[in-house]
Amino acid sequence: MLRPYKMCLQKYKLIPTFLCLSLLVFADQIQLKNGDRVTGSIVKKDATTLTIKSAHFGTITLPWAEVESVKADTPLSVVLPDGRTLEATLATTGSKVEVAAKSGTQTVETKDIVALRNKTEQRSYERLLNPGFTDLWAGTATVGWAGTRGNARTATFTTSMGAARQTNRDKTSIYFNAIRASALLRGLNEKTAQAVRGGWGYNRNVSSRMFINTFNDWEYDRFQNLDLRTVLGGGLGFTAWKSEKGRLDLVGGAAWNREKFDPSPEAVFVRNSAEAYWGDDLNYSLNARTSLFQNFRMFNNLTNTGAYRVNFDVGARTQLLKWLTWNISVSDRFLSNPVPGRLNNDFLYTTGFGISFAR
Repeated sequence: MLRPYKMCLQKYKLIPTFLCLSLLVFADQIQLKNGDRVTGSIVKKDATTLTIKSAHFGTITLPWAEVESVKADTPLSVVLPDGRTLEATLATTGSKVEVAAKSGTQTVETKDIVALRNKTEQRSYERLLNPGFTDLWAGTATVGWAGTRGNARTATFTTSMGAARQTNRDKTSIYFNAIRASALLRGLNEKTAQAVRGGWGYNRNVSSRMFINTFNDWEYDRFQNLDLRTVLGGGLGFTAWKSEKGRLDLVGGAAWNREKFDPSPEAVFVRNSAEAYWGDDLNYSLNARTSLFQNFRMFNNLTNTGAYRVNFDVGARTQLLKWLTWNISVSDRFLSNPVPGRLNNDFLYTTGFGISFAR
């Protein structure tokens, strides 16, 4: 009576073995020059690195120059030196790679393969080629509110929004920050803070590391007597560092600045000036949920030599749910020559929950 049961048990014990063997048969295989072998699923190959997803070690990034041989039974999008993209399998023969597509098989040097992409990566790449202007936007919007009741009544409202649209050729970004605070003490109602900052930026790639940079900023600050500051500028940028974790861009150029003040009891006056600017933009992912950003700009006044402005923004975003984030940001504006009776420095900090969006 037990024999059929034992035979069945022995039969099904072989299933994991067959599954492992089948995974090895259909898995992509990478042989490195030092003899190491990596088995998994090829995700992509860009200019210098190969990304492969391993069943046991997660996503691995390897230097393409260290690859001795590659074997891919699942068709990949293969970009050849002449610019053609073929959907093909790969197999290394000697020092060359056989690219087997429906149109035929051809042999190329391993170093001459421009790019590899799996189906997901290829769809993402094609989507970035000719998107509509309303496509590819991603960002967050945050609203915060705080108040007290008792001997003093205070209310503070903050809001911030940032969004960016990035393609293979360019990047467009917009931002907005605002704070409004008031206090009621002994029957007197006073506004204690009121500021609005916003603007847009546009980068156009001219090479893999160089880009043209242009931007337009607006700012209002009641307690700096600033009715409106309008800045329009442009220059060049250089990507100093880029990886899966983040990116650091260095920028510099020239700008035109128009500042309209209303400093009571003096008359309204306007300052127009040319400026030279330089700074950096940094984005860095601490982990899968939390990312940091930092932006710095120094504006040296060319019309009124010796005067200058500094813009500094830093913050963090933590993804709590797919659509819900917790955000914190600090925005500092320093002006070397404020109107009489006003401080040089103005901080604007916001924190709260936000909604993330992507299209």
